[in-house]
Amino acid sequence: MGDEVALTQAEAFARIRLLRSPNIGPISYRQLLARFGSAADALDALPDLASRGRGPYHPASAESIEREVTAVRAAGARYLFHDQPDYPALMGELESAPPIVTCRGNLALASAPCVALVGARNASAAAVKLARDFAAALAEAGFTVVSGLARGIDGAAHEGAFPATIGVIASGIDIAYPPQHAELQERIAQEGLVIAEQPPGTEPRGRHFPSRNRIIAGLALGTLVVEAAPQSGSLITARLAGEAGREVMAIPGSPLDARSLGCNQLIREGAVLVQTPDEVVELLQSFTGAPRSRFRVADSPSDFDYAELAKLDWGEARADLSGDIANLLTTAPVGIDELIRQAGVSAAEVHMALLELELAGDLVREADGAVRRAA
Repeated sequence: MGDEVALTQAEAFARIRLLRSPNIGPISYRQLLARFGSAADALDALPDLASRGRGPYHPASAESIEREVTAVRAAGARYLFHDQPDYPALMGELESAPPIVTCRGNLALASAPCVALVGARNASAAAVKLARDFAAALAEAGFTVVSGLARGIDGAAHEGAFPATIGVIASGIDIAYPPQHAELQERIAQEGLVIAEQPPGTEPRGRHFPSRNRIIAGLALGTLVVEAAPQSGSLITARLAGEAGREVMAIPGSPLDARSLGCNQLIREGAVLVQTPDEVVELLQSFTGAPRSRFRVADSPSDFDYAELAKLDWGEARADLSGDIANLLTTAPVGIDELIRQAGVSAAEVHMALLELELAGDLVREADGAVRRAA
């Protein structure tokens, strides 16, 4: 999660501006901070670093960030930065942890033991009741229940656990989505906790939901899927939980009901079958960082220390190296460790070359850390 720091107002403003600048995501943001020591210095370096691009690079304007800060305050929200003491430790373990989120409510809920409870939007009545009952029992046992404020299972989870619940939304902190959950979202903001990664005013788009799902999985010791169809967003959350080394649990259902096939599939692939809240409590209270679920072995995190970037003398060979790295890329994703093996240069040089390519719009980072050439 990084060292805890006391942010000046100017540096906090520069960090927001850095993250909102074109072609910068969570990983490139952290690399830039490590390379230049501050967001202000990183902003000054951006136009030069992005010089390989198709045109001049323009960071986010100060005026746009001033408007954003005003909107966050008007919504009754606050910013939370990745290296502040109340940033959730489990979420900070994600390689792609959001560097900045906005939130409303009781942040202490995110530091308590959390369990994610997700499932179908068009859930059956029985599954909705089951989700509500499970959430109530888990909250009674001392867990914070995390979900995505969607219709169906998510809404039932929040209602059952209230007020020990966190709603993670795919929109800006000032946007209620879905609209029929506006009252529930406000209620959670008042007594639970609402977290948003997107800037205020952002309407949810399809690409925002997988990002939202990684936060849900990242906050929790484990993810429980109550009812889900194959290839649903709930299964994405479960896979992200597995990749993060967290517990993955599912409630089985009838093979005759399409809404149960996703849960049954998870169990076949190694998720832990659970039938009572006590089984979830037992599983998570004994969690030591080695999940009992065999759903997915956690990917080995990169052992590269971004602090190495600060020692790098990028020099005049940077354009040639960036070109060489670009030539190794195709539209098929490849792991960074493989690029380092093939490039024949230091890991720091490869990471800096990838950063330049990303800023120039020539590189896409996948959710699992792999990279590919932009289409």
